[in-house]
Amino acid sequence: MLKTGAFLQNRYEIISCIGSGGMADVYKVKDHKLNRFAAVKVLKQEFRDDKNFLSKFRVEAQSAAGLSHANIVNVYDVGEDSGINFIVMELVEGITLKTYIGKKGRLSVREATSIALQVATGLEAAHNNGIIHRDVKPQNILISVDGKAKIADFGIARAASANTINSSAMGSVHYSSPEQSRGGYSDAKSDIYSMGITIYEMVTGRVPFDGDSTVEIALRHLQDEIPSPRKYVPDLPFSTEQIILKCTQKSPDRRYRDMGELIRDLKESLVNPNGNFVEIPMVDQKAHTHLMTEDEMRQIKNGSLPAYNRSINTGAAGGLGEMGSVSGDGRPFGLGGSYYDSSSYQNIRESHAADEEELEDDFLDDLDEEEEEEIRENVPQKNERKKKRRRRGMSIRVERIVTVVSIIAAVTAGLIVLWIAGRALGLFGGGSGGTSEDQGTAQVSTSARDAVQMVEVPDLTGKGEEEARKALKDLNLGATYQGEDFSELPKGQVIWQDVSAGSKVAENTTIGYRLSAGMLEMLTVPNLEGKSEREAEEALTSMGLLFYVDTTRYSESVEAGYVITSNPGPGSSVSSGDTVTIYVSQGQDSSTVTVPDVTGKYYSDAQKALTDLGLYCFMTEEESDTVEPGLVISQDIPAFSEAATGSAVTIIVSRKKQEDALDEAAEGTWKCNAQLEAPEGYDGSQLHVRIVLLQGQTTTQLFEGYTVFPYFLNVEGVPGMSTGMLYVYTLDDNDQVTGSVAYELSFSRED
Repeated sequence: MLKTGAFLQNRYEIISCIGSGGMADVYKVKDHKLNRFAAVKVLKQEFRDDKNFLSKFRVEAQSAAGLSHANIVNVYDVGEDSGINFIVMELVEGITLKTYIGKKGRLSVREATSIALQVATGLEAAHNNGIIHRDVKPQNILISVDGKAKIADFGIARAASANTINSSAMGSVHYSSPEQSRGGYSDAKSDIYSMGITIYEMVTGRVPFDGDSTVEIALRHLQDEIPSPRKYVPDLPFSTEQIILKCTQKSPDRRYRDMGELIRDLKESLVNPNGNFVEIPMVDQKAHTHLMTEDEMRQIKNGSLPAYNRSINTGAAGGLGEMGSVSGDGRPFGLGGSYYDSSSYQNIRESHAADEEELEDDFLDDLDEEEEEEIRENVPQKNERKKKRRRRGMSIRVERIVTVVSIIAAVTAGLIVLWIAGRALGLFGGGSGGTSEDQGTAQVSTSARDAVQMVEVPDLTGKGEEEARKALKDLNLGATYQGEDFSELPKGQVIWQDVSAGSKVAENTTIGYRLSAGMLEMLTVPNLEGKSEREAEEALTSMGLLFYVDTTRYSESVEAGYVITSNPGPGSSVSSGDTVTIYVSQGQDSSTVTVPDVTGKYYSDAQKALTDLGLYCFMTEEESDTVEPGLVISQDIPAFSEAATGSAVTIIVSRKKQEDALDEAAEGTWKCNAQLEAPEGYDGSQLHVRIVLLQGQTTTQLFEGYTVFPYFLNVEGVPGMSTGMLYVYTLDDNDQVTGSVAYELSFSRED
């Protein structure tokens, strides 16, 4: 990672790290030559000696450098400095479309259409310049602070040419077209498919296909029909649904011919949302057979088919190439109509003399010997042709026999080699049967033991790398490094091996091992409140932390451009490399909204009603005999009153009344050990939660931060109280509650 203040080519000053991906880190820089800010993508250290990654990195620069468009992230420069490969790009202040969708759940149809129009316009410009993006997805679309959408990361783009066919590069599998998933050609219509999936996610808040593995998702794109977005958004306009379905047709020739057509329909959908103007080509599912006429049959019998005409275009995928293709001749392929000229696929005899000869030979085969002999005496030249044909047939039969014998010999030799190898490895155990406990265990014959020397794998745990490799080498075993993990063992010592110590393996077997990276360094988030955005960024970067800037909040007390708070908050423990979100004030918001009446609503509905209006929602609980648990009892800002955007509304939610189960022996320590299961929809990643314990009138916040589930709880309760209610609240990036799960706990006294 580059340090703040460092320079590239004595021109670009590193201001801060603003993101990190699989191949590169992205920095905000100051271009001192042109006196402007820019973004620099720097290839990571581990890939700088990899020619394959260097090639991909340069392709991204070359693909996008020639594009200049308001909806494309422009590339300014590409270079190398002391082994550091980098691309200088336009700095877009904002967030990705993926993050934006995540914050809002799903977008309104009008907003999604506006973004889709901007992205499609940028892609149209790329296609017109012969560039196919091939990785269109919300993660590669940036939404700037002024609402403009820009397409970025042309990392696997290619110029549309013959190289586009059968390309192995593929974007994210959730958005890849069927032809990309099967490794086929990629053209402008592949981007149209990915654009359709992106619009689908914008209006529904989800992708159409998901699964446990990339293979499963790719297969669903190949085999399953896209579920209608109306399944998740019943009030979605008909035209928007049809646009999505046309973009995501399995067959490319049933999609839009180009981005221009898609843009036309998107604009039409804004003024005619329920119009039936989207035309999806129909497929003849009955596969009708064409019945030939008598004239056509007579032409075939008489050999009077039209002569071969080189000018007729017979190239592949003829139905796909119309306007909007990018290969130069109106086709998505770079191959012309004469592609099959030399393939003999269309060879048509200029005369039918050869056909007559073949028909006469077949006629002779159907005669008996006397009739055939009589004809041959009268037509000696035909007899000679018959002899030649027989000799030719004999030659073919001999060749076939030789081929079959060769195949049998090769298969036999292969089986013998496999049998010898199996005996050597003990796969074909000879000898006596043994006990039932021996069944399923590989038996090694005496001859195999003589051929393969077995050794016992040593215990490498706690050894240094050199010591471990020497211990394996002394036993004629190989060693391979498989990375490192944080561990309590000192840095550089072996913490894991892929073959357990004491196992018997053959000599020359390779043993994999992992090394300790030392103890995971825990850092404390500093108090950034009141600092300028740059000061906060520098403070986090100097500690080895990444950051994300959120500029969506207003504040009555914090000046614009200064930090309101951070997440995780001040004093929280984080690991080196973690991301801290800093909320930068936009100053006072003079706009106001009418506060809705949320009393009597469930908490989740009340929270949504408030946050949709730009209000913050805070919740406290209170026991009630009259209001059903989970419903809002009251709110601190009266319903239908005017409040500034960004104001906080505190609501009181009813909770079940608890009977204080006090034990007579109230003294001592009362504890509870419990396992909290994952909330519904949990995907296994770090989850932002707040855990609160309620016992009678005592409320204790046990934890707030990021954790994984199942969560193991060991908590001390109020002395003498044997029960309690535990609430796990899930939080968003703004620390607002998005859901909750309640647990009833039992406490017991420990002597």
